[in-house]
Amino acid sequence: MKIAFAKPALPTEGALVVSVLADGVLSPTAAAIDAQTGGLIARAIAASRFEGKKDQTLLLLTPHGLEVSRLLLVGLGKPDEIDALTAEAFGGAVVAQLQAAGDTLVTVAVDNVSGASVFAADLAAHIGYGAKLRSYRFDKYRTTEKKDEKPSVKKVVITLDDHSDAKREYALLQSVAEGVFLTRDLASEPANVIFPASLAAQASALTEHGLEVEVLGEKQMRKLGMGALLGVGQGSECESQMVVLRWNGAEDKSAAPIAFVGKGVTFDSGGISIKPAAGMEDMKWDMGGAAVVIGLMKALALRKARVNVVGVVGLVENMPSGTAQRPGDVVTSMSGQTIEVINTDAEGRLVLADALWYTQGQFKPKIMVDLATLTGAIIISLGDAYAGLFSNDDDLANQLLAAGKGVGEQVWRMPLGEPYDKQIKSDIADMKNTGGREGGSITAAMFLKRFVNDVKWAHLDIAGVTWAKKDGPVTPKGATAFGVRLLDRLVAENYEQK
Repeated sequence: MKIAFAKPALPTEGALVVSVLADGVLSPTAAAIDAQTGGLIARAIAASRFEGKKDQTLLLLTPHGLEVSRLLLVGLGKPDEIDALTAEAFGGAVVAQLQAAGDTLVTVAVDNVSGASVFAADLAAHIGYGAKLRSYRFDKYRTTEKKDEKPSVKKVVITLDDHSDAKREYALLQSVAEGVFLTRDLASEPANVIFPASLAAQASALTEHGLEVEVLGEKQMRKLGMGALLGVGQGSECESQMVVLRWNGAEDKSAAPIAFVGKGVTFDSGGISIKPAAGMEDMKWDMGGAAVVIGLMKALALRKARVNVVGVVGLVENMPSGTAQRPGDVVTSMSGQTIEVINTDAEGRLVLADALWYTQGQFKPKIMVDLATLTGAIIISLGDAYAGLFSNDDDLANQLLAAGKGVGEQVWRMPLGEPYDKQIKSDIADMKNTGGREGGSITAAMFLKRFVNDVKWAHLDIAGVTWAKKDGPVTPKGATAFGVRLLDRLVAENYEQK
């Protein structure tokens, strides 16, 4: 779906969208149309429950006095509460309402709103961004879908006086949307299409955008001593991989980078500690953390971020077989620390252990943030509304909290501490890979903390937010790409050269 910007003009085809504020206060464009149509909008509002609240919509078909096929009213809420997220939800609501209506063209009229914290150009850019994000659809395997079942909207034109400013601002947001779409694509693909080597190939293709990409195979990782990561993948016929993506956008190309590390278990059967059959198909997106890192690196490259960044993803498939890792096995990580494998389904932390150690040792980053669909325990704690945040640095934690709130991908800080560390003490090795049911997401984070040394580090447990069971304001049901926008904002606000 294409997003375009133009000068104000009433369209002569397709659908028209206008905004209404709280208590039914009409925007200037809506007021003008109301006058032109003899009070059509006012009468429609009076006859409905529509009050102009945020996220409310009211669809009018073939309105008399207009040449468009339908008129959509979308609520903006109270002026002093309108912000970028309100605008994005507005754009998402437009797409959700009109994608199945049959129109190929949608025109959105944007006015300045007195008392709002964003001007019309900002409002328009974020409306376009929300519409773009909401338009995502993973349908490459639908071969028998009828035409009337497919989305109809091909183009959204957003009209306003400052259309040139809106277009420039949207260009940066569109780069982030491209990263989001790549992440959603990767997480949506089945495990027979996305496995370690094919995911590494997808990452390698990003060299066309200026990224440097290196792929480590099992021979190289074995030489580096990555016994924790390699142990997870030894039951699969698919060779494990580690991919390093680098973007050198700072003036000083040798300056220490910021680092993002992703768990990439392309399918997680649980290994010998096999999962129940019900729902196991969902484990194709256990590589969600790696997908976020790959999508984020694409977004940063497309918008030419003025910062040095390294992304590292450990890619494995966790399968049961005669060569698979067993409960009770002891593996030696790259750090030299030994790990007793109590449960082969607690595999993501083993992958991250070597990936984190490699990253902090090889690149000496300013900060290091890892993302992983790590524990079911975080879903019990936070549901699907927040990701779990664990950090050894208050400043970094606060930056992530602020960035998440700013883009609508919220995180909740969880504790770390010695009592939880004691739960992963092993009788025969330096540690064990599980600490029991109590505080499961915290003991997993404490495990990871043993592999970061003194680097400022944060761990995001995204198990509850990587896949949506229902539509959201800008996220269709399915892969969410939670983390791409969050980390892009973290970079832009705190680490990018101004």
